[in-house]
Amino acid sequence: MNPIYSRIAATGGYLPERVMHNADLEQMVDTSDAWIFERTGIRSRHIAAENEKTVDMAEHAARQALRDADIQAEDLDLILVATTTPDQIFPSTACLLQARLGNRGAPAFDVQAVCTGFIYALATADQFIRSGTVKTALVVGVESMSRIVDWTDRSTCILFGDGAGAVVLRADSTPGIISTHIHADGAYAELLQVPEGRDQLTMQGNAVFRMAVRTLGDIVQETLAENQMGAEDIDWLVPHQANIRIIQATADKLNMPMDRVVTTVEHHGNTSAASVPLALDDAARRGCFKAGQNLLLEAFGGGFTWGSALLRWA
Repeated sequence: MNPIYSRIAATGGYLPERVMHNADLEQMVDTSDAWIFERTGIRSRHIAAENEKTVDMAEHAARQALRDADIQAEDLDLILVATTTPDQIFPSTACLLQARLGNRGAPAFDVQAVCTGFIYALATADQFIRSGTVKTALVVGVESMSRIVDWTDRSTCILFGDGAGAVVLRADSTPGIISTHIHADGAYAELLQVPEGRDQLTMQGNAVFRMAVRTLGDIVQETLAENQMGAEDIDWLVPHQANIRIIQATADKLNMPMDRVVTTVEHHGNTSAASVPLALDDAARRGCFKAGQNLLLEAFGGGFTWGSALLRWA
């Protein structure tokens, strides 16, 4: 029996209309455009409207991916949504999205791994497809980070934005997703969290930065070793868009020039679970990827969680 693989058939993305520039933040906290850009690489981020829900953004990205894949919602066998910022405790955002799309009967559930959420969800959908139980899956990363940011804390409010990204996965006889790798270590939970009894995130920035650089370097090496590949075999790096310095450090580990690294952090900020699929969609729509090229997706988030996905572009 021939092995089954999953392949990305289409991508989708959505960013809220409102754009918050660094100059806007200068009016809110003691900061400056130069200070923010130098330390993070961020100049602006998109902020959801007051009446714009997480599921609204997920729906926009999902419908775009479905259109580009030329399939109907009823064709989906699985719907996964990676989010840290659901509109309600339950039902899951995936179930709310399923109802919006008009699919009935497919399993639908959320994955919560903060900024690594999309990689976790992609790995989960890939395993469902490889097992033969699912043929077509929708995977969405979506966040309303502006709702859990402390807008008086200049060390964190400058970092985050809102948005959604999506992919449609299809079963295929040739490799699309080659391998996925996911990890977690809850011993570091207090370094990046929304503490119990609070509704705003806290972060120990320097410690998170050091851990992110180390673990992302490790996951790159793990992925290459697992597939008996060298850094030269990777055509594109599609990283989590947390901070330009972290992105550059990971690119350095691969000896990869920055013109082969997808970066959207300058205008998106850190959209947590949405950042990797948004970056993937942005680059795909600009025609960056060519058939047969190897893409390495990677992310690091609260938990701590970290992970990667190696895929071949169709």
